[in-house]
Amino acid sequence: MTSQVEERSTTLRVEDRSALGTFRRGLELSPEFRVGLAGTLVLAVFATLGKVIVPIAVQQVIDRGLRDGTPDMPFITQAVVLCAVAVLLTALCGYLMNVRLYRSTESGLASLRGKGFRHVHDLSVLTQNTERRGALVSRVTSDVDQISTFMQWGGLMVLISIGQLLVASVLMAIYSWQLALVVWGCFLPLVIALPRFQRWVARAYTQVRERTGDMLAAVSESVVGSAVIRAYGSEARTARRIDAAVDAHQKAQTRAQKIIAFTFPITELVGALAIAGVVLLGVELGIGGTISAGRLVAFLFLITLFISPLQTATEVLNDAQNAVAGWRRVLGVLDTPADVADPGEAGVTLPRGSITVAFQNVGFHYPDGPPVLHGVSVEIAPRTRIAVVGETGSGKTTFAKLLTRLMDPTSGRVLVDGADLRAVRFSSLRERIVMVPQDGFLFDGSLADNIRYGRPSATDDDIGLAMTELGLTDWLEGLPSGLSTPVGQRGESLSAGERQLVALARAYLADPDLLLLDEATSAVDPATEVRLARALDGVTRGRTAVSIAHRLSTAEAADEVLVFEHGRIVQRGPHAELVRQDGVYADLYASWSSAARTS
Repeated sequence: MTSQVEERSTTLRVEDRSALGTFRRGLELSPEFRVGLAGTLVLAVFATLGKVIVPIAVQQVIDRGLRDGTPDMPFITQAVVLCAVAVLLTALCGYLMNVRLYRSTESGLASLRGKGFRHVHDLSVLTQNTERRGALVSRVTSDVDQISTFMQWGGLMVLISIGQLLVASVLMAIYSWQLALVVWGCFLPLVIALPRFQRWVARAYTQVRERTGDMLAAVSESVVGSAVIRAYGSEARTARRIDAAVDAHQKAQTRAQKIIAFTFPITELVGALAIAGVVLLGVELGIGGTISAGRLVAFLFLITLFISPLQTATEVLNDAQNAVAGWRRVLGVLDTPADVADPGEAGVTLPRGSITVAFQNVGFHYPDGPPVLHGVSVEIAPRTRIAVVGETGSGKTTFAKLLTRLMDPTSGRVLVDGADLRAVRFSSLRERIVMVPQDGFLFDGSLADNIRYGRPSATDDDIGLAMTELGLTDWLEGLPSGLSTPVGQRGESLSAGERQLVALARAYLADPDLLLLDEATSAVDPATEVRLARALDGVTRGRTAVSIAHRLSTAEAADEVLVFEHGRIVQRGPHAELVRQDGVYADLYASWSSAARTS
């Protein structure tokens, strides 16, 4: 079990796959890319064949239309008209190919983004914390955008270029196999060296995508933490940190571009050598009567068609490696096991009603860290209010995360109504157990939208009734627009205490059977705390409630107190009983009382 937790909690890494293996895996996860592919390839073939019409027309006009020095105008006119019609049909095929390709790639990319975001939510808090949020988000945003760029332009060019190379090669062999060997011989060393070069580029662009993630993480953190940055006057230090991330990204991008830029002059040089060789040998073959003037001129056109895809390959390779690096990072997320997985249809659905909780010899430790919980065994009876207290680092928060299955224990079991939490369907678990975190996170929207998050079907009347029952009507009426008041991004238009009020109302509206409060009243003013204390008494009555307590009033109001120290439950009992005993709780109570008197 320990090794499994360590394995599944490792930092999300870039998979070490070949480019071909990466594309295969990507297509498995996004089969939409293959929808209609056969028709798109047929259109690509016609679009490619149209490119050789002009060289063929030139050859026919020279060899037949200008025979014996006398122009055959009817034949030349017919050849030009047929060439124009073929070019128009080629353009139409190219347009249809583009439309089909864009449609399938957008569908596939939308599916990839959706799967990526959903899988991020399936990962445990522990796994998510192994990577900075901005870098994690970049894997399913900017990295997917790089895939999009290649699939919609580079992928198109690959189809056309491969077809163009094949058609040009076949036609060159038909016109003159000797000249075709000259061209192929010139480009053969370049083709042989391509795999090694591709590996260099792949490593370079993997670093580019990693530096992009670091840059986005640095920028997003500085924006979210702008108030703290200003409060501590650390704008210059933050700017240097962002500049360092931007500079690292620039250097990685420049390094990759230097490698890519190296190929273009080489292709130009090899192309020039091929043309020179064809001209020299072509003239000699023409003198010997082996090749006609029209075929030689057409062959020179075909060399241009042959070289053009190889030159375009410089840009395509750039986008391809960027896409492969991005795809590897996306697959690194998707292939990371969902360690806190939903058992789905095979899972247990718990009936609504009073809830019983049992921890059976539960242990937990973070990867490469000491144990946080040691063999915790405790039962929580239904309809009881429990306060969990202890010094910082004693294991209180870990206890809460295991109870809500944000993480799974390293050893032992957490049971709800006799069922192992790992076997309970998420839909049932989230309906029966609701946690109100200490920070009271809010989404950008109205006050009503955020409260309704607990029960999407709730009407404004339902929300108003909940606010009344919580004793928050006076506060609500004091807001500029009541329930329609916008809370801003992350709830920044409200105070910390007001955000916690909204989080409590959201949890109350959800009507759970077990309410877990991570000291949800810690940031409210004394008057609001008194109001909430009365309201919470009604909220928790008739249901199991567990509060991570940092305040004396929370522990005093509980039916029972669990005292944690160094990852173990060292005391348990009612407040009045524990405060009379020598031990950890009495010391904590003395500290609370002293702080309350001085304040």
